[in-house]
Amino acid sequence: MKRQSGVLLPISALPGDYSIGAFGASARAFVDFLERGGFSAWQVLPFCLPDECHSPYKSYSAFSGNPYFIDLEDLYARGLLTREELDGARQTSPFACEYERLSRERLPLLRKASERMTDRSAIDAYLSSHPDAARFCEFMGRREANDGRPWYEWTSDACDRETEAVWQFVQYIFSEQWLALRAYANAHGVRILGDIPMYVAHDSADVWANPKEFQLDADGYPLAVAGVPPDYFSEDGQLWGNPLYDWRYMKATDFGWWRRRMAAMTEWFDGVRIDHFRAFEAYYSIPHDAVNAKGGVWKRGPGMPLIRALREVAGDTLLIAEDLGDITPEVRALLKKSGLPGMRVLQFAFLSDGASIHQPHMYENNCIAYTGTHDNNTLLGYMFEQSPEERARLLAYIGREGEDFNRPCVYRAVLRTLLASAAGLCIVPIQDLLMHGADTRINTPGRAEGNWSYRVTSDQLASLSTDELRAMNRMYGRCM
Repeated sequence: MKRQSGVLLPISALPGDYSIGAFGASARAFVDFLERGGFSAWQVLPFCLPDECHSPYKSYSAFSGNPYFIDLEDLYARGLLTREELDGARQTSPFACEYERLSRERLPLLRKASERMTDRSAIDAYLSSHPDAARFCEFMGRREANDGRPWYEWTSDACDRETEAVWQFVQYIFSEQWLALRAYANAHGVRILGDIPMYVAHDSADVWANPKEFQLDADGYPLAVAGVPPDYFSEDGQLWGNPLYDWRYMKATDFGWWRRRMAAMTEWFDGVRIDHFRAFEAYYSIPHDAVNAKGGVWKRGPGMPLIRALREVAGDTLLIAEDLGDITPEVRALLKKSGLPGMRVLQFAFLSDGASIHQPHMYENNCIAYTGTHDNNTLLGYMFEQSPEERARLLAYIGREGEDFNRPCVYRAVLRTLLASAAGLCIVPIQDLLMHGADTRINTPGRAEGNWSYRVTSDQLASLSTDELRAMNRMYGRCM
């Protein structure tokens, strides 16, 4: 891999004026920041419609786009919103996503914009070429006609066509705005790395429209659900609750659903992080009525046949295997056979005295190195929570032995250590560039509330020296 670096920043965390980050001027300004800083990659989180806890890893559809990311100022410029409506959507605080307000106000506002778009030929053409997105819109219309109940509790075959039309408008505008932003990023030397969640929600268009693809009983309920066993993040494991795939059926149909899913991702992104890659080798199956994840069992996953199918669709698109968690020799062998780059996380490097593949001197070129992921604490928060022994090992490793860890020079030394490694691509969460603490953490696995709300401000981004960042990237061969 060519030596490069990038920044992890969810779209939701971008600066802006309308309660959440969006595909507008602030997104283009962030691309400009990346270019000036010598970064050539921007990693985002999944784009699909999030669940009621705002997690993008459990969605109503793998083919959906989050309506909150739509740039309202663009709709105003098109004459689809009034100045009064635009001003009424302005946020009360720039520091966190205002989800309660968004859930109450944003879709009614987008409904008004949809009703004003009288020529819907472009929408119809988009849906005709994106049938899974069209099925998602129909699903949302039928869900509305059934009083918002999950599909396995529907009592009517009716579809609220007005609601369906709003979602059709949303999906078209979302894709159009995003592709314009992606083109802007590519023109400035920045490629976009997306994220494909391993599983989908039970109450989703994917399961509703494709029940044979999943392990369900005759009434449409999961026979078993997804999660992971107890690990570094949770002593009870993580009970995700997603239905599991019927891998035998999927293989018999040449992984058609997965092929369509990857095709949708490659339309939006220059690279795709495959979440929970270890389930390709073996997945964790938990009884559907379990109260935690301790009682699950590992079962054989789809392996190389699925990987080959995805690579056929992806072509030149970079695929990244998220190979974190309970990794066995069998998973490592599958990853090596696949040829995909895995992930290395500095925060996992010093959990014990022994050598670890997460220590930078162990990195190989074909890997993506991180200070931390969206599931980790920030680097500053991590340093505070470590034991004195673990902290001392890290300080000694970066050449700051015996120093006070709470100093900017220490965190710059960590960054330099990562950039100097052999990893082909280094990704740094924006909070670690800013040296922000645990209060800016994106997600705490196993906790339902209080996640996904972090936002950065324009002033905070402006406080970073892009000259210094570019100099570091140039020093370690990660930019010209």
